[in-house]
Amino acid sequence: MVRITTIFVFLFHSLSPDYADNAALWLGNYETEDFRDQISALWVQLKPLYQQLHAYVRRHLRLKYGEEVVKAKGPIPAHLLGNMWAQTWGNIVDFMLPYPERQSTDVTPNMIKQGYTPLKMFKLSEEFFVSLNLSAMPESFWEKSILEKPTDGRDMVCHASAWDFCDSMDVRIKQCTVVNQKDLNTAHHEMGHVQYFLQYKHQPNIFQRGANSGFHEAVGDVLALSVSTPKHLRAIGLLEESASEADKDAEREATINYLFSIALNKIAFLPFAYQMDLWRWDVFEGKTTPENYNCHWWRLAEQFQGIEPPVDRSEEDFDVASKYHIIADVPYIRYFVSFVIQFQFHKGLCQAAGQLENNAPLHECDIYKSTKAGNLLGSMLQLGQSKPWPDAMEVITGQRNMDASALREYFAPLEDWLRAENERTGEFIGWEKSDKCEFLIVLIFQFGLCLIYLL
Repeated sequence: MVRITTIFVFLFHSLSPDYADNAALWLGNYETEDFRDQISALWVQLKPLYQQLHAYVRRHLRLKYGEEVVKAKGPIPAHLLGNMWAQTWGNIVDFMLPYPERQSTDVTPNMIKQGYTPLKMFKLSEEFFVSLNLSAMPESFWEKSILEKPTDGRDMVCHASAWDFCDSMDVRIKQCTVVNQKDLNTAHHEMGHVQYFLQYKHQPNIFQRGANSGFHEAVGDVLALSVSTPKHLRAIGLLEESASEADKDAEREATINYLFSIALNKIAFLPFAYQMDLWRWDVFEGKTTPENYNCHWWRLAEQFQGIEPPVDRSEEDFDVASKYHIIADVPYIRYFVSFVIQFQFHKGLCQAAGQLENNAPLHECDIYKSTKAGNLLGSMLQLGQSKPWPDAMEVITGQRNMDASALREYFAPLEDWLRAENERTGEFIGWEKSDKCEFLIVLIFQFGLCLIYLL
């Protein structure tokens, strides 16, 4: 839903002489002159962890498909990563889980066995928020939301979304929910958006928005970080206690599996989220022209993701346009921001909940039923966009800058394990240059002449 306030703000910014191009307009949302430098610095913080994950995944793909397909020192062919855009890699976890014999934390079979429905999943999410002393959903939410795919013949876009109708009462979710753990996490994410709507509804309409675009995306994921922990899944009866958990080695191996599964989605996603808008900023600023749109996309994919196209590409192709956010003109850096700051928020809330005492690990924290954490979160959500985003961040984290340290702390056990494993197997860290686009020679016949371009 395009909100009236969003249109007003867009038109206001569009008329401002301070915006030289659309890149500047989009970045204006963050009200920070050095925002691009901050994002670049975050990537420098994150890159060592990503490279360790990349090297481990590349090895297992090489073992499965052979050296001819996956080079030991090269980028990973994008079509092998289990996602159309290679943006998340969770679909290939089945043949590269570090300790496949350990208990799985996928509770989908237990959800089905216990008779979960889409409604029950959202009621469970509501109960999580209420346990934090945050708001229950208004009755109209349950009456007007669409929580599963209609069976009356209506054709509907099933992409999960949260909706604010800007009257301080009418909030909804539209999601074709499937009974599985992935959609359980998605339910909490979408309910996070709705909780944000409810918490800032008292603000003047112009301030009824997230502190910046990344904040809205981060809030729901913060809750999902708690919900996905084995500790929480046991608390709600979806994961059984294991007799082997008394064994420290078994517990450590289960932890590595858990963090690895999360990393295939959250860590693998980071460079993709960054390069999406890097590509568009270059287009908006005239640095990238139509003659090299596609090859510039693949150059960025190689530089940041360490992937290459499965076959040679040219400017006859336009691969980046297969992503919805490109053709719909939706800024994407918000997702990169959210994937970083959600861990900053998570750490601040875990500290408030007393979950990090005696050096307890961040990845085990579950803020369920902590009113102290909930009150702290609520105090930030209630600000909406009435304060600059560093002020809102400071409420929870005590920091005014985005920082990937909390993310690195969360994944520290996995990063240590990946580094040791890659050293043991002699993996090359990083990747050498690909030739799938950069040195492609395109022959164009025009007016009887063969024109050769080096792209």
